[in-house]
Amino acid sequence: MRYLSTLSASLVLAFIAFSVTAQQPPAPVSLGPYTLPEGTPDYIRKAIESPERTDAEKARDSSRRPAEILMMSGIKPGDHIIEIAGVGQYYTKILSAVVGPNGKVDVYDLPYTERFAGEASRAFAAAHPNTAYHQEDYNNSAFPEDVDVVFNMLYYHDLILQKIDTAKMNAKLLASLKPGSAYVVEEHKAEDGSGTRDVEKLHRIDVQVVKDELLAAGFELIEDSAILAHPEDDRTWMVFTQGQRGTTDRALFIFHKPK
Repeated sequence: MRYLSTLSASLVLAFIAFSVTAQQPPAPVSLGPYTLPEGTPDYIRKAIESPERTDAEKARDSSRRPAEILMMSGIKPGDHIIEIAGVGQYYTKILSAVVGPNGKVDVYDLPYTERFAGEASRAFAAAHPNTAYHQEDYNNSAFPEDVDVVFNMLYYHDLILQKIDTAKMNAKLLASLKPGSAYVVEEHKAEDGSGTRDVEKLHRIDVQVVKDELLAAGFELIEDSAILAHPEDDRTWMVFTQGQRGTTDRALFIFHKPK
C-alpha cells in the first residue's frame, strides 16, 4: 500500500510538472545576431545591451528589432511611459533602462496574467523605483496624464479576446498622452478582411481593425512600418507554434496624438 501511495504521489507530481511545462509557450526562433542600426542613441544602446537582460531575451532582438522601434517612438531619458501588457518583461526592462531614474514606466496587466507574470512583475517593480506595476481591468483603468509614449506590443488582439471596450480604452489613452506624443502598436497579422475572427484561435487580428479603431479614437497614423514584415508567413498558424514563433508577419504602427 505504501508503495502504491508513493507511486500515486509521484504520478500526480509528474502530471503537475507536465501541465505547467505544457502551458509555457515554446521559445521564439532566433533569427541570428542582432546588429544595432547606425545612429542608435547611446541611451537605447545601453538599455538593449544591459546585463540585466537575459540571453533568451537578447536572442529575440533580431526578430523584435527594439532599437529601431524605440527610435521611431521618440522615447528618451526622463520620459513617462505606459506599457500595456508587460507580460514577460521583454520591453519592460528596456523601457525602464531608457527612461532612467528621472523617468517613469507604468506597466498595466490584466488580472488573468497573475498566474504566470504577477510575481516576476512585482519583483521587477520593487527593484526599480522608476517602474510601477498595475494589475487591473483596463475597462476600469484611470491612466496617468502627460504621458510621453504608450507601448502596446503584440497585445491589441488580446484586448478583443478579454472583452475590453477598446473604444473606451483608446479614448482614455489618447487623453493621457501629451499632444504630439506616440502610441506604438505591434501586432500579429491575420488574413486581410478577417476582422477579429482569429484573435482566440491564432492570436492574430486583421490589422485594419487596429488602424480603424485608433483613427476613430482621434489618433493620427504617422507610420505604417514594414520593419517586422515576414511575407513568407501565410497568416494561418497560431503564433506560438513550435519552431515558428517569432516569424509572424507583423504590423508596426506609430500613431500620434494630434498637436
